[in-house]
Amino acid sequence: MAFGRCRPRVYVDYRERGSGVPEALSSMGAAVVYERLGVGDYVVSDRVAMERKTVPDLAESLFDGRLFDQARRLAEYYEKPVIIVEGDLSELERVTGRARQVLQALASLTLEPGVAVLWSRGPSDTAALLYTLACREQAGERRPVVVNRKPRLESLWMQQLYLVQSLPGVGPKLAEKLLEKMGSVEAICRASVVELARVLGEERARRVYRVLHAPYTPPRRSGGSSRGRGHGGP
Repeated sequence: MAFGRCRPRVYVDYRERGSGVPEALSSMGAAVVYERLGVGDYVVSDRVAMERKTVPDLAESLFDGRLFDQARRLAEYYEKPVIIVEGDLSELERVTGRARQVLQALASLTLEPGVAVLWSRGPSDTAALLYTLACREQAGERRPVVVNRKPRLESLWMQQLYLVQSLPGVGPKLAEKLLEKMGSVEAICRASVVELARVLGEERARRVYRVLHAPYTPPRRSGGSSRGRGHGGP
């Protein structure tokens, strides 16, 4: 599909500087905007975001538990999440003795949580894929680019997980453990420091307990009273 003189805008996580992909995107005519992205490495529309992985990083992120967490977060925040794997498939045999497990994990990702997996030979190919997707979304579909958006909380368990992982020091894994241990968000709110510490450790448990139970005391606003605004008062 041709998009004419397309100049799409691509938001790029600042950690991707030096990967070669942003420079290739710029040379193709894309406007590259660096951001501290909470989810993904590249965002090309309100529904498409991508995580880029080299073959060694793909294997490492699978075995240290990051891969499925990253895929889940992509799927929570964006309707069409994509993982781009950069490099030659034959590299898997060199970087890990468990290449079959990596391939099985990629197959699982396409089914749950429905992440598209694309392959590229290197930074230039990755940039070409991103440029094509960005043009299709922005010029073809007329979709806006939205970054650092709130997650798409379509399921009740997603809403519960999102709520619990907003607590201090609690990420997705700990939030899941807390919910599995306590059974509900209400039970977490009612739990004692000792009960929370069994999952979170004592220091983190005290911080969470304080957030859940301390009275709400907003800071005083400076600049005087707003009395009379919009009512014709003095």
